[in-house]
Amino acid sequence: MLVADVLSIGLDEAKLIFGRKGTKVVKKYRCTYGRKKGRIVANPSVCGQPLDIKKRFILKKTKARLGKRMVRKAMRTKRFNPASRIIARMNRRR
Repeated sequence: MLVADVLSIGLDEAKLIFGRKGTKVVKKYRCTYGRKKGRIVANPSVCGQPLDIKKRFILKKTKARLGKRMVRKAMRTKRFNPASRIIARMNRRR
């Protein structure tokens, strides 16, 4: 039995949303607490884990090198990929 069951308080550690994995629509979670607050993750248990500093620096270097190209590609995907358009519509109602 969990404390939340006894107190009947909803512990919202992550909010359910829809995301994309390739061309498929899948359930994902947006962290509502911790260092990863606001980040979209596949599993809500990841929200409480510490940040990976190595990944942070790798992304920082990649953005410095390819920043504008990454943004243009992401915007094109969000506009033209059917799965991305479905996800935007599904998450709008949440």
